Amino acid sequence: MNRLELADLTLEDLLPHREGMLLIGEILEVDAVHARTLSRVRSSWPLTDTHGAESLICVELAAQTAGVCNGWGRIQTLGLNSSQMGWLVAVKRADLLIDRLPLGSQILTTAENTLVFENFREITSELHLDGQLAASVVLQLCQV
Repeated sequence: MNRLELADLTLEDLLPHREGMLLIGEILEVDAVHARTLSRVRSSWPLTDTHGAESLICVELAAQTAGVCNGWGRIQTLGLNSSQMGWLVAVKRADLLIDRLPLGSQILTTAENTLVFENFREITSELHLDGQLAASVVLQLCQV
């Protein structure tokens, strides 16, 4: 199997999310261990009103960025047409350091597989708003 490059893939190749639930705008870097993404807060996002998005949305941004990393690994080992489904996600910890993410603001999200054992992953993620830490999230993923 030929190794695919990031430029050959779309967000939809890496993630099962579509339309209103696809929150990531751009993948800045990715490999089998980590990913870094950029998102712009939009009024169409869940948990959003005229004052911006509730900070709880940071958990979903962390999960989607982790999904980019693990989707990349899936495609590199199993191929582009492999199944995108099959992850159960638990929030081990979420430190939300701000109340709201302003509409139009850019969120830089990093996610790293800090523990991998068989079909289990622990992901550490940080989200920055205007260079300041907005949230720190630890997720546990189990592939079923």
